[in-house]
Amino acid sequence: MNLLKKIFRTHKKTSYSQSGEDLIVEFIFEAIKIKHPTYMDIGANHPVYMNNTYLLYSRGCSGICIEPDPTLFKALKNKRSRDNCLNIGVGLSEQKSADFYVMSTKTLNTFSKEEAERYQSYGKNRIEQVIPIPLVPINSVIAQHCTNKPNFISLDVEGMDLQILKTLDLSIWRPEVFCIETLTYTENNAEAKINEIIDYMLANGYMLYADTYINSIFVDKTKWTNR
Repeated sequence: MNLLKKIFRTHKKTSYSQSGEDLIVEFIFEAIKIKHPTYMDIGANHPVYMNNTYLLYSRGCSGICIEPDPTLFKALKNKRSRDNCLNIGVGLSEQKSADFYVMSTKTLNTFSKEEAERYQSYGKNRIEQVIPIPLVPINSVIAQHCTNKPNFISLDVEGMDLQILKTLDLSIWRPEVFCIETLTYTENNAEAKINEIIDYMLANGYMLYADTYINSIFVDKTKWTNR
């Protein structure tokens, strides 16, 4: 038993993601020989808890954290000093701002009125605030704030993930790895996989490397084949 405890202490791995996604992403970058990946965390939420990029940050990496909620943004700025933290939303067009729905459960914050009202209809969560937040298209964010493309994009924006993906110009900015929420949120056990996201990524040359049911992790197929 003491030997087992010693082995566990020596080889244990810590995850900060919801279902170990960050450990999978770290393994992929080791496999494709990218030692210090950069990232873009869209819908970063909490700087550590259930965060898909904090493990990389703790390893000395850095990137962009996008968080529309002013309170969560402040926490990100305080905890993630090496990151470029932006208090904006990712826009789908040239629209300059949009209403952001701050929920009683912060992981459900969203720009989608339809989603916010659906979450509220279950009875456990409520819309606490509706605040206007600046919007910037994803290609503009990368062009303005990245020296090169991010190696990793974590995307969790409650109902608008596919729309944002479709605006990303993969011919210019092509991350090696994505982690995308691909499960609808419900409180009546009627959740469903968002297969449109998976199909879109497969059609654009990414392979589905892993799926934790809540999130799907995609790798550029060519990069993986040539590792």
